[in-house]
Amino acid sequence: MKIGLLGHGVVGSGVRKIIDEKLTDETKNLEITRILVKDTSEITDVRMTTDVNDILLDPSIDVVVECMGGIEPARKYALEALEHGKHFVTSNKKMFASSILELQECAERNHVSLHYEATCGGGIPWIANIDRCKRVDTIDSLKGIFNGTTNYILSRMYHENQDFVSMLKEAQDLGYAEKDPTDDIDGYDIRYKTMISILKAFGKRVNLEDIPMFGIRYIDASDLKYCKENGYVVKMIGRAERNGDVVSSSVMPMLVKKDDVFAFIPLNFNAIASNSKTLGKAVYIGQGAGSLPTAHAVVQDIIDIEKSQSMEMQFEDGMINNENVEGIYYIRSKNMEVFQDIMDGEVTKKVRLLEVLDRMKKANDKEAFIAEVEA
Repeated sequence: MKIGLLGHGVVGSGVRKIIDEKLTDETKNLEITRILVKDTSEITDVRMTTDVNDILLDPSIDVVVECMGGIEPARKYALEALEHGKHFVTSNKKMFASSILELQECAERNHVSLHYEATCGGGIPWIANIDRCKRVDTIDSLKGIFNGTTNYILSRMYHENQDFVSMLKEAQDLGYAEKDPTDDIDGYDIRYKTMISILKAFGKRVNLEDIPMFGIRYIDASDLKYCKENGYVVKMIGRAERNGDVVSSSVMPMLVKKDDVFAFIPLNFNAIASNSKTLGKAVYIGQGAGSLPTAHAVVQDIIDIEKSQSMEMQFEDGMINNENVEGIYYIRSKNMEVFQDIMDGEVTKKVRLLEVLDRMKKANDKEAFIAEVEA
């Protein structure tokens, strides 16, 4: 099977390395024939090109693999590859989450497959295991630590009494966080992955913007002090639940109990859990990012295509409805008077999430910190 690779950065170079090494019978059947790079200064291999048409218009290429990141031109190249009858594999959660419908329709129209295992959980076989679970069971809920950057920062802050700014810089120096860390620390990355997980687990296409989101940008020592004194560990969590046709979801920090499995997830690891009737709670733990772990997931998708194992792509329009979601929330704000009548000490009484969201807007405090408290 001949492959065209779009992008040769962190993930793309890992894909090339795994396939070129040909360590297994499956990877021996794969061959990368063309690699798209940004400019001529990056060309270090005879297969490299700066012209995407060398891949998109080459009839010998069976699969196009996109590891570029960003929405454009990745989305444009994805649609063109599918229109030219090429199977498509992506690790790009941002592009995929924002373009699911048109990608799905284009793939179906051209009778080719669309694979996206690496968009959620890096090397963790999360998407594949959802498919396996759904052959037998109905998934009722999911939640997880979907982002290694925030987990690294929170782990170091909690266990080593470090401050947020220095831990963010350290994560950037280690390559865990981008120069602009907004997607990670404000929750966008987790929202993309939660939305894709909803798509796969519940078969529902929902709007990204309908998933409420809070990040960790303004967490401080007082928040960690509360956690330690009350037996909690703080984690950044994406969650979703289905009741009939109704899907609820949120992305925000969560204070999990010290004996909860998520409390033990270290540094830049991810952990994602599903809950279903017969299997119960299943937790998948592993490297959520990085060159070779994410590339491993990409190559698994390519092998599935080579073996004619297509991903299930049966989705219908859905919507996020948090009307009946209730919980207890830790809130710190300079405008606590807005929350006074729903507070019980430093946490709320059991209240509706929509009530809390409304009051957060009224507080108008961009440096407020909020976290759901595990019951």
